[in-house]
Amino acid sequence: MAGGPAETAAPVLPEGRYGTTRAKAPKRWRRWLFLAIALLVSGVIAWVAYVNLGSAPIDAERVAFSGEPGNAMEITINVTRDDNDRAGVCIVRVRDETGAESGRKELLIPAGAKYSRMTTTIKSIGEPVTADVYGCSYDIPRYLSSP
Repeated sequence: MAGGPAETAAPVLPEGRYGTTRAKAPKRWRRWLFLAIALLVSGVIAWVAYVNLGSAPIDAERVAFSGEPGNAMEITINVTRDDNDRAGVCIVRVRDETGAESGRKELLIPAGAKYSRMTTTIKSIGEPVTADVYGCSYDIPRYLSSP
């Protein structure tokens, strides 16, 4: 059988009609470039995940809360930290029945034990229904620290 698929050759183009043909550039450098970019992007993603999703150095958990007269609420929190020698700050807040924040307070956590229990009263602009911990940090605002 003449002219079958095994005998087909590459077509020959007329000379000068389609311009010069380019030699195929080696693709090895493209693979290395892609690999380098992929490693760089993976490293950045891993670093961002570590910074944002790692365990917090200071953390608080609500233990109890109770309503007080005059649109106020008392909250008790347990604070856990990794560095006993550093003071910290925790932001606690109260919410109204719509879920909106109606009061907030920054609570100074003095240096001391790894585990601390703190109680404070938060004033609200309306009738509060719940209290919770917004977050904690070792970055203490200047107005909270003692001179």
